[in-house]
Amino acid sequence: MFLDADQCYRALRAHDSRFDGRFFVGVGTTRIYCRPVCTAKTPHRENCRFFPSAAAAESHGFRPCLRCRPELAPGFATVDANRRLAQSAASLIEDGRLADARLPELAATLGVTDRHLRRVFQDEFGVSPVEYAQTQRLLLAKRLLTDTRLPVIEVAMSSGFASLRRFNDLFRKRYRMTPGELRRASGDDVSHRFAFELAYRPPYDWDAMLAFLGRRAIAGVEAIEGRTYVRSVRVECRGKVFAGYVSVAPSKRRPALRVVVSATLAGALPTVLARVKRLFDLGCHPDEVANALGELAQAHPGLRLPGAIDGFEIAVRAILGQQVTVRAATTIAGRFAAAFGERIETPNCRVTTLFPTAAAIAALEPGEIAAQGIVSTRAHAIVRLAREIADGRLVLEPSSPVEPTVATLDALPGVGPWTAQYIAMRALAWPDAFPHPDVAVLKAMKHAKPAAALAASEQWRPWRAYAVLHLWKSLEKAP
Repeated sequence: MFLDADQCYRALRAHDSRFDGRFFVGVGTTRIYCRPVCTAKTPHRENCRFFPSAAAAESHGFRPCLRCRPELAPGFATVDANRRLAQSAASLIEDGRLADARLPELAATLGVTDRHLRRVFQDEFGVSPVEYAQTQRLLLAKRLLTDTRLPVIEVAMSSGFASLRRFNDLFRKRYRMTPGELRRASGDDVSHRFAFELAYRPPYDWDAMLAFLGRRAIAGVEAIEGRTYVRSVRVECRGKVFAGYVSVAPSKRRPALRVVVSATLAGALPTVLARVKRLFDLGCHPDEVANALGELAQAHPGLRLPGAIDGFEIAVRAILGQQVTVRAATTIAGRFAAAFGERIETPNCRVTTLFPTAAAIAALEPGEIAAQGIVSTRAHAIVRLAREIADGRLVLEPSSPVEPTVATLDALPGVGPWTAQYIAMRALAWPDAFPHPDVAVLKAMKHAKPAAALAASEQWRPWRAYAVLHLWKSLEKAP
């Protein structure tokens, strides 16, 4: 992926890990070159030179940074499979994966030894993976003790601790008080529900996000109630499957989203919250995106990139949306979910269904899907996609490598460039995805040919996916 100097500097200022390994920055005043995720103070633009590889930087007299260690960048580490290794490991830990497995198994998931993972993680975060995981569990436990009346033993289990004794010992050691003392100090005004506030960097165009999700809401799976988004959720954690619902709305007190999680998801809270953060793009740097998009973003500077609770769900939705209107695709997706999904009870009468899993769809024949009024080629594409995911050959998560995943999607019969790029936008949370064959994008850009739109989109790199959202938004106001 080519980025010119101005585009590279935009990504550098955001310290966005999604661009790690795609370029390196040499700092003229220090003669050191770094990765775009380096935690050192961002150098001035005039002191930066950008290189496509570590070798190119060194050939110009720059030496590697000892803090960010360019040799660990994706594609440049000793083991190539450790792309975004430390950040990916942290993401998996926050998703509760270290509670499901020991460190060697987590390291094996990332394609490295546990010794190498410990060393890389220590360099990146200053603590070991186990210590990082303990802190994440304790912080979640502290929140549950303060904001809910969940019994202490259930707090321990929901936070990922294997035993109450271990939880009490570590809590007392770290916080110099017992869990009971913390709860008493928090007072009696606590909620009987799991309610969390997840912060974001303003501005945040919540109404636009709600409108986007509302137009695409799958009947039975998702619903919009006033200014609140509600949906069913299924996650696997520590070898168990948890199902329930979440509701999300703006906080009335600060720049944050208020997330209510059903008690049935208590055993998978870290995973659920991580997915909510991805769905609502809470890690976005809106000022950097707005600066890169310029005039295009002026009308709606707080637009976010809608992500995914379930990558398979988004992929199926994308296939069903080929060459039809958003409304028609949404109707078909509702029939698909009703036919093959599972029933679930929630307080919201409009959220009644869990979207089917890839494994469930992989066991079907295309004709069974086509019987729901779905075009035969799309039915075949959905089954093929489901089998790739169920067999582990395709992983639709933000930590997946973008180019190989998009190439695999593009090669599947019945998928193609538009669908692959749309899945990259949402399931992979890739900020530079650009579905150039999209009819609405071509109309908004006033281009007749996809190739011309693709060439013109270079000005918006590395946040072309956000540009797509603004282009779609601009058509809503068109006469």
